[in-house]
Amino acid sequence: MKKLSIAVMFILLAFCQIHAQQAKYVFYFIGDGMGVNQVQGTELYLGELEGKIGITPLQFTQFPYTTVATTFSATNGVTDSAAAGTALATGNKTKNGAIGVLKDQQTPVYSVATWAKDHGCRVGVATSVSVDHATPAAFYAHAAGRGSYYTIGKDLYNTGFDFYAGSDFLQPKDKNNPQSESLYDMASQYGYTIARGYKDYLKKCKKSDKMILFQSEASSQADQTSIPYAIDRKKGDMTLQEITRSAINFLSKDLSKGFFLMVEGGKIDWACHSNDAATVFHEVIDFDNAIKVAYEFYSQHPDETLIVVTADHETGGFVLGKGPYKLNLQVLKNQKVSESGFTKIINQLRAKTNNKVSWEAVQQALKDNFGFWDKVELSEKQEARLKAVYEQSLQNQEMKMEKSEYAQDEPIAAEAKRIIDEIALTGWTSGGHSAGYVPVFAIGAGADKFQNRIDNTEIPVKIAEAAGYTRK
Repeated sequence: MKKLSIAVMFILLAFCQIHAQQAKYVFYFIGDGMGVNQVQGTELYLGELEGKIGITPLQFTQFPYTTVATTFSATNGVTDSAAAGTALATGNKTKNGAIGVLKDQQTPVYSVATWAKDHGCRVGVATSVSVDHATPAAFYAHAAGRGSYYTIGKDLYNTGFDFYAGSDFLQPKDKNNPQSESLYDMASQYGYTIARGYKDYLKKCKKSDKMILFQSEASSQADQTSIPYAIDRKKGDMTLQEITRSAINFLSKDLSKGFFLMVEGGKIDWACHSNDAATVFHEVIDFDNAIKVAYEFYSQHPDETLIVVTADHETGGFVLGKGPYKLNLQVLKNQKVSESGFTKIINQLRAKTNNKVSWEAVQQALKDNFGFWDKVELSEKQEARLKAVYEQSLQNQEMKMEKSEYAQDEPIAAEAKRIIDEIALTGWTSGGHSAGYVPVFAIGAGADKFQNRIDNTEIPVKIAEAAGYTRK
């Protein structure tokens, strides 16, 4: 009898230990386009700002468990965000461009967010870009093509998570059917309240059962595709930190249920597509600031919280060092706006002067926003390059906009960015994605599962194991 009691006690202890380690609150952060060099480059940049050679660590890089993940899709060695998002969300490889379906583009697969909902948890999906963009969509939608924004928007309602956030919907109405019902009008039918900005969220959250948080209407009229870059942010702009804080606040209405929250830093990728190093570093820092909000929650619930941070792929083939065995990243502190932000400044000069912008006005704008001739010394060749681009695009009006994945920029903005990146001794191999490893960082309940090299499809499965979700 005594032996039986001891055996029962050990079984109970083991059972308690298993449940003590289970993650009740799960945070899944995805830095779109954030490869290893984007992370280390940001830390080296912060180190240089402190006057040292070495790193100043971000919050998430100090998490105790760290590894790398492979990112290839079912059909391509280099993935796109749709296939990578599907892998990170559902644990399944698919064809580039597909959302929440297998590579046959028909068979639906379900995400770890859905598994969490089926487990009884409250669920949120949030991003700094549009809520129907590839990465967030992979957690709730099923589409053969990532560009089916209206259909993806309807899936948002059909899946029915508790909280969604992003800049806006990209296609509120079906472009092929002008008589289609607006996605905004559908919100109340499915029990959702739409809030516009953080202050509006605070007014509406207590009386809302389900919430969609967008930026202000004025911000969406200016650019509905995303919230502004951190480097371009102005007072009143919604931030990823506010989005994350709102999500935690809303999902914490009933902590007894537990919750799952995915947050995407979507514009790291956009800045990488533009090969804009300073803007990338600001976006990674901004992403880290959002993670700090989750870390505050973890600090209050350390035994029941899991935070996982990763990326869907690397973008740009970002290089730290271009020959000389040194870096000069601190020079990037003189860049005050993104490439697209400087394009807006040049556009304003065009409008003000009826397209007769002087070289002196351009020089002053470059001095104010890149530090050229003032805090950043230019070589004769670099100054000649800027002057040649000015003469071609602003004086002779032979302008051909510089295109990247998500932007069309003034040639003078693109050239200024290229020059300051050169001075910083950074480089890029393309304007697209690469097959480089992406980092994985984890802390909290079940974080020890994230060791040894893994594939991106393993991440949601490991999260499910840590949280006790049943895979669907």
